[in-house]
Amino acid sequence: MRTPGDILLISCYELGHQPFHLASLTAMLQQANYSPICVDTAVETLSDEAIQRARFIGIAVPMHTALRLGEQIAQRIRAINPEAHICLYGLYALLNVEHLLQGSIDSAIGGEYEIPLLALIAALRQEEAGATLSAAIPGVYTRSASSGPWIARTPFIVPERKQLPALDQYARLQWGKELRIVGYTESTRGCKHTCLHCPITPIYHGRFFAIPADIVLADIRAQVAQGAQHITFGDPDFWNGPTHALRILRAMHQEFPDLSFDATIKIEHILQHRHLLPEMKELGCAFIVSAVESLNDTVLKQLDKGHTASDVAEAFDAMEQAGIVLRPSLLPFTPWETMESYMKLLNFFEEHHFIEHIDPVHLSIRLLVPPGSAHLKTSESRTWIGELDPGAYTYRWQHPDTRMDELQTKIATLVNQAECVQADGVLTFFQVKALTYATQGQKFSTFRAFRQYGQQKILPHLTESWFC
Repeated sequence: MRTPGDILLISCYELGHQPFHLASLTAMLQQANYSPICVDTAVETLSDEAIQRARFIGIAVPMHTALRLGEQIAQRIRAINPEAHICLYGLYALLNVEHLLQGSIDSAIGGEYEIPLLALIAALRQEEAGATLSAAIPGVYTRSASSGPWIARTPFIVPERKQLPALDQYARLQWGKELRIVGYTESTRGCKHTCLHCPITPIYHGRFFAIPADIVLADIRAQVAQGAQHITFGDPDFWNGPTHALRILRAMHQEFPDLSFDATIKIEHILQHRHLLPEMKELGCAFIVSAVESLNDTVLKQLDKGHTASDVAEAFDAMEQAGIVLRPSLLPFTPWETMESYMKLLNFFEEHHFIEHIDPVHLSIRLLVPPGSAHLKTSESRTWIGELDPGAYTYRWQHPDTRMDELQTKIATLVNQAECVQADGVLTFFQVKALTYATQGQKFSTFRAFRQYGQQKILPHLTESWFC
């Protein structure tokens, strides 16, 4: 498998960013004297020729949308090249492995995927040479051998991005009329928190690994050379190790003082380390994403989020004082949310003039319960979790108030249509509110509310909305 094209790496979707999961793995493979070919189907065409030439095909599935697209690609690959070994790797691969192995793939790897994947390729090479090998490879789940995730420190090296599409083919940072080219990197993997709904929890179980600062900085340096003017830190929580994060930011700012950045940080960490926010602003922080999820304390307790609704309001205040935008991610449709609490959520953002902080898609997100979810281990899960829907990669559940399920479906359709036509986000918000009122048999004037809202804030944001 040393010939260029023998190994084909495919990315399907990484939130509008140049695919880190291809760059990281490519570097490891090249270090081992392989010559992988990379294709990002989000912006490139995957040719039949590339599929036919490949002997090993790795498909990155770090998120739910990527898994859905990746399974479709695997089916196409199997039809074109029946002999190729197809491996899905990334966060969602192992969670759904039993379903996936019944279809087109041959193996799945979760957790720290690079070392198991290299071992898998080495084993396949030996098998091609006629060697008889043990079926079990640690970290690799196949039809003949099961394995849990590989959770061990990876000997990190600088991601290799030269094969990947140019950064200007991906989402930009929009800040007023300015559009900045965006790079993406990670300073840690895993997460020390164990939120029940998070897909990281059943894979990492509260562990996380810091990537050496010199590796992260070298990756940033390479992307700046390719035109990056802004960096997204894609860590599940950038302040799992705040000292590590600040060390990287200070060095980055010293070398590239005009480079801005964004990161994801938990509400509880924002409050715990609020004294760091002014320095984050000075170092170029444009915004922080935080998993608010809900403003219903019952929901937050059920999700084991580690914060309350009052904490969210306090975090918004702290961020406003520091001059950094807080962009919340939401999970407003769970079995514990109510029509009243959903309305309170909408009212909170309207009354505090925070609507512009939200990507409208977040108003529609419904809880996913993948196989292996920590929710399945709670004592009361049997009261609300139904049968597994393997093709949808989630267990079914129904809200006790059927209106909530109906409302979620309508809102999901609305925000998807609005995204397709690039509709005004504030207007979409009030259309969502109108649907919520209508579900309760009440009237609401979308355009009156839109006019009364007043002048909109111009906030920095990425041009691709967040999807899971």
